[in-house]
Amino acid sequence: MNAKLLTVNVGRAFSAPYTSAEGGTGIDKRPVDGPVTVTAPGPKGIGGSGLAGDAVVDRRYHGGDDQAVYAYAREDLDDWQRELDRELANGTFGENLTTAGLEVTRARIGERWRVGDGVLLEVTSPRIPCRTFQGWLDEHGWLKRFTAAAVPGAYLRVLEAGEIRAGDPVRVEHRPGHDITIALMFHALTTRRALLPRLLEAGDALPAEAGAKAVKYLERTAD
Repeated sequence: MNAKLLTVNVGRAFSAPYTSAEGGTGIDKRPVDGPVTVTAPGPKGIGGSGLAGDAVVDRRYHGGDDQAVYAYAREDLDDWQRELDRELANGTFGENLTTAGLEVTRARIGERWRVGDGVLLEVTSPRIPCRTFQGWLDEHGWLKRFTAAAVPGAYLRVLEAGEIRAGDPVRVEHRPGHDITIALMFHALTTRRALLPRLLEAGDALPAEAGAKAVKYLERTAD
């Protein structure tokens, strides 16, 4: 199966009792028709989403260049749909890109995806679940279940801007030689902290925040 975008999803901000962010949350992503412009939004804390028309409210923890776009595989949504025994439409996990035929969890940090003819994205990090995600899904013990499954989806930075739309092909243009995958990085940042030093093998593609955690772990364990 050739990899492609099933849908491109954007969300508007809305108020919710399960988030403390001023202005609410933009987690409710919905598929949109027509092309969507994708650009690098700027540094974390200032920049929001890489997709035009997509709300990122709490910019302390979300958005910015290293989290400009969030992708989740439809195959993984289907697995969750069966486990939770409820319909999960494209965008339900707050993803901007719902993909088909693409290895997202096994993608390597620094892997580059060409979407359509123009947009080039680079895999940066996994999604770490938060209480807004817990409240939005409204599933008992959701954070623990999501963490245990270790199928977090991938954040991406925008290397080349352009327009994307549902149905666009996705092609892996570059796959780094290291084996630091989204899954491994997720484990390192959540349940297996001893893996943190390995993240440095991803080199310059590793987000600075994750690199700092790896260095701090090394310093602490060296004492």
